[in-house]
Amino acid sequence: MQFARLNGVVIHHQVIGAAPDRPTIVFANSLGTDFRIWRDVIVRMVGDFGLLLYDKRGHGLSEIGNAPITMDDHINDLAALLEHFDVKNAIICGLSVGGMIAQGLASMRPDLVRALILCDTGHKIGTSEMWDARIAAINEQGIDGISDMILERWFTPEYRSADNAEFVGYRMMLERTPLEGYTGTCAAIRDSDFTQSSAALEVPTMCVVGDQDGSTPPSLVAELARLIPGAMYQEIPGAAHLPCIEQPIVLTDAIKAFVDRLS
Repeated sequence: MQFARLNGVVIHHQVIGAAPDRPTIVFANSLGTDFRIWRDVIVRMVGDFGLLLYDKRGHGLSEIGNAPITMDDHINDLAALLEHFDVKNAIICGLSVGGMIAQGLASMRPDLVRALILCDTGHKIGTSEMWDARIAAINEQGIDGISDMILERWFTPEYRSADNAEFVGYRMMLERTPLEGYTGTCAAIRDSDFTQSSAALEVPTMCVVGDQDGSTPPSLVAELARLIPGAMYQEIPGAAHLPCIEQPIVLTDAIKAFVDRLS
């Protein structure tokens, strides 16, 4: 395990090196998960790319820090992590809120970003009323009180089986997310709108989405792709909100093809 104190918060991360001439891909995970969701993707990339994964503040083994958690906190943490390892021209692969962090980083620190891979995300996700209701429900019932509703959006019906040990494991990951980290990041998403800044991005971008995503549906991700000049768009069959778990081979192939076109 690897840890670094950045912006006053200890961030858990993992670095897997590659040849100096190979690009670095940075993975930013979704709400209620940690960087283990990328396991089946990165095992297919080891040696081909430098890889940097991390738990955003309030998730996994990273500290929560001081309340409130803002989107700028998440963006600045990622910027600090890249600077900590002297990573420049990174390809940022962000899922859900990780995709919002990626968009924000590309806008605020374009010197750090070579390209974007935006998975199952949007320039604005949900409404204030929706996020306020989720925060209230979690404060009253805990994450486990609403986890069934969340998991229905994360995974296809075929995957959501009590006989599927992996599904049970990801339920545990969600339900064991620190409550303050989860609700604080809900508020950060609620208060973020990248419509104007993402429309001004000048960076190669690919937007991908599971065709059964119930959290950030294909219509939203396609709207994001139309917003960002020159962005590519691809749907992944047989996946919901987390194609890195349900369809890692398809997602990995899409990422590799996109990166190959950059060189």
